[in-house]
Amino acid sequence: MSKNQILKEILAEVDKHPEIMSRREALKYMSISPLAASILAGTTAGTTAAVASDAKGKIVIVGGGLAGMSTAARLANTLSNPDITVIEPDPLSVSYQPGQTLVAAGLWEQSDIQYKRDDKLPAGVTLIKGSVTAFDPENNKVVIDGKDEISYDQMIIATGLVLNYAAIKGLDGVITSSGADNAIVKEKVGKNGVYSIYFADGASDTWKGIQELIEKAKAHTGPEKLQALFTDPNTPIKCGGAPKKIMYLTHARLEEAGVRDKVELTFYPDGGKMFGVPEYHEAILQQFKDRDFKWNYKHNLIEIDTETKIAVFNKHWEEKGAYDKDLEEFEIVKKSERVEAKYDFIHVTPPMKAPDVVGKSAVGSDKGWVPVKKETLQHVKYANVWSLGDVAAVPMGKTGGSVRKQYKVLVDNMIAVMEGKTELPAAYGGYTVCPLITSIGTVMLAEFDWSAKPTPSFPLDPTKERWIWWLLKVYALKPMTMIGMLSGKA
Repeated sequence: MSKNQILKEILAEVDKHPEIMSRREALKYMSISPLAASILAGTTAGTTAAVASDAKGKIVIVGGGLAGMSTAARLANTLSNPDITVIEPDPLSVSYQPGQTLVAAGLWEQSDIQYKRDDKLPAGVTLIKGSVTAFDPENNKVVIDGKDEISYDQMIIATGLVLNYAAIKGLDGVITSSGADNAIVKEKVGKNGVYSIYFADGASDTWKGIQELIEKAKAHTGPEKLQALFTDPNTPIKCGGAPKKIMYLTHARLEEAGVRDKVELTFYPDGGKMFGVPEYHEAILQQFKDRDFKWNYKHNLIEIDTETKIAVFNKHWEEKGAYDKDLEEFEIVKKSERVEAKYDFIHVTPPMKAPDVVGKSAVGSDKGWVPVKKETLQHVKYANVWSLGDVAAVPMGKTGGSVRKQYKVLVDNMIAVMEGKTELPAAYGGYTVCPLITSIGTVMLAEFDWSAKPTPSFPLDPTKERWIWWLLKVYALKPMTMIGMLSGKA
């Protein structure tokens, strides 16, 4: 796709909300920004014939979401005679999940983020419309839908994770992907004050819930404020900033409606800080104070009573115990108590885990995720098995921005193995990016890696909220993803 076509895609998004940014402002920024230049260069530059590899082997990719399809495309671009099979049951597997936050804020429609798997299948790649139900890495094969076997020389596991709403008492169901059937979950989530943006239908329902909260606030005359709660669970999650993003956007919509003073917004994270990188933690803490948000650290949502609208949290902490003379230190005693909180609106970020078929198999681990060497993305036990994206056991790597770095490393390393090389040429440094939406029109672009330090790509203070990052998040990232990454080029 040409640069002009990509610009057309970006400007079409800008035109949807001229009250936030005009086409002229966007064009001006795109003409002078090194960020814009890098996006356009990245989405139009491909793998050239000069670096094509003659390596041969049957490659099976389990999972056809962003990670799986982008990797398939890059392999197809790089290998001169590719033999690649993607196994994926979900017809909407490549839908643009980062956009669910914007759907929940009423800025996009659900149709704006839905893309068909079959339309994004790279040329020359075989698609099996089924699910892997068993892994047999000792014999280099997988079982599909409980009956058909397929063998491989190299396997890539990119299944993503599952949303485990059933881990919260009072809710039911597990969602295996954003577009999967979620009828059981929707019996409790998406109505009566309980919402969640983590699946596509849930995002649309959240926007309805925010509008209902606004109308309730307009009619509210009592002395007590309405209560809006936002949770963050005790498991790794994809897009770690999303539980805060929807809180910021709910705040923005309440302010816009003139009823912010009638609603108290409270964040309930399981952890003891806002962000793992100290600089971003401090910046977010100040943003919370500026917006009069409340927060309660070390609270994990364990139960919801949807009839009485009571959320139950496990509040946990540590205390100093008895002194151990031998170790010359105090014993640390873990404490917890049950805390109930009334809500009028609650956004639930569900506990997340690897699919059981992965986590409980030979390619999984005690914690469920696929154990890989974090720099090379090669399985710790099976040299011809690789993993990336949400299901891979790497620190701080469950974002699309991480996948954009990971899939290039994985392809280079796997091809080196296929070529018989003993040393792997590429290393993933843990780069992760979280465009933290802080209002309608501003974003804090949190970039970091395993050093737990800010790693900004551009010479701007990364702790500041800026409208130019809104341009990146809302207008540029979707074309870069859906055109660039899914063609294996960005």
